This record gives sequence, C-alpha cells and structure tokens, in this order.
Amino acid sequence: MEEQAIEALALPGSVAADHLSVWNLLVDADPVVKVVIFILVVASFWCWAIIFDKVIRFRRLLRLAERFEEAFWSGGSIEELYDRVGQRPDHPMAAIFAAAMAEWRRSLATGVAGRGKGLTVGLQQRIGQAMQLALAREVDRLERYMGFLATVGSTAPFIGLFGTVWGIMNSFQSIAASKNTSLAVVAPGIAEALFATALGLVAAIPAVIGYNKLSADLDRYEGRLEAFSAEFSSILSRQLEAGED
Repeated sequence: MEEQAIEALALPGSVAADHLSVWNLLVDADPVVKVVIFILVVASFWCWAIIFDKVIRFRRLLRLAERFEEAFWSGGSIEELYDRVGQRPDHPMAAIFAAAMAEWRRSLATGVAGRGKGLTVGLQQRIGQAMQLALAREVDRLERYMGFLATVGSTAPFIGLFGTVWGIMNSFQSIAASKNTSLAVVAPGIAEALFATALGLVAAIPAVIGYNKLSADLDRYEGRLEAFSAEFSSILSRQLEAGED
C-alpha cells in the first residue's frame, strides 16, 4: 500500500505528458514562435511539392528525349520530323530542334542557303544562336523554383534557431516572473523552442538533399541537350556545305 501511494504521488513541478504533446505545444506557443512554426511548415510542404514535381517532370522529359532521339536517328527525313513536332514541341530537345529547323526553313524560303560561303557561315551562326537561345530558355524553365529549395535549405535552420532563442527567452521570463525554477514553469517554453529547431531541420534537410539531386539531374540533362545541339548543328553544316558544292 505504501509503495502504491508513493507511485500515485505526483512530483512537485512535474508536467503531464499530454501537456507537452505536439498539438498542445502549437496551441500554447508564443505568437512569435507560432509564426516561425507556420513559416517552416509551409516551406517544408512547398519544398516537397517542388521535389516531387521536378522528379516526375525529369523522368517524363528523359522518356520523351529517348523517343525523340530514336526518331531523329532512325534515318528518316528531318523535314518530316519537323512537320510532326515542330509546331508544338512538348519537351526541350524538340524545342531546340524546332528552333533550328525554323531558321533553316526561313533561309531556304529566302534563298540564303547556297548563295556563297559568307552567307552560309552567317546562316550557321544564326542556327547556332537559335539553338542556344532555345536551350537557355528551356533550362531556365527547368530551373524554376530551384532557388526556393536552396533558400530554404540555407535559411530554415536559422529560422528555427530564432524560434528556439525566442522560446528560451520566454522560459527565462517565466522563471523570473514566478520565481520558480520547477519543471512545470521551464518545460513548455523549452519544449516549444526545441520544436521550432526540429521543424527547421525537417524543412532544411530535404530541401538540401532535393536541391543537390535535382541540380545533378539538371546538369546531366543540360549536357544531353548541348550534345544534341552540337550534333544537329554539324548535320546542318554538312548539308549547307554540300549545297555549296
């Protein structure tokens, strides 16, 4: 009986476990800490949305690029291929191809091709510039929102740290006001402070990992586009030189 009475006796200054639950920490947190938590939660969800969207998009673009390269290197006419995909290119490689072919057809329509070496060199430069502009435009679209991942990855820990410092300051103020150093006074403020730090890491770690992975995938895909652009430019150059002969 004595042992049961001792176990039932609550320790002075103890805090109920349910009072330190995540929901209670959110409800009882200081308004500043609530704002910090809200910012971190929204940033975390937005980062995950960007990561999933980019991963799915890169996989789709790789499939489309493989299909396009198969059609391009199948030995068929590039004019027919342009008629199929040139009007509405649905991926960057097709957009680069369409930009080059549009400049090529304009030169044929105006009779620039085959008028001499000087005009041919100028046409080659315009085709190269058209492909580079299309490449830069498509890469810029793929890089959209990547800066947000980098920003969250670098700033989220500091935002969480701000919430931590603010929560600890509130704990010290509660101690000074109540002149009581019991766990009941200190624990809530410290718990919400540590919760803000945890959320900062939860938002930052996936953002950093996602940014590094997506940047590597984007660099490989950009290299693939540049290789196709160089190869296609060589093909058009050979056709121009053959037309001069």
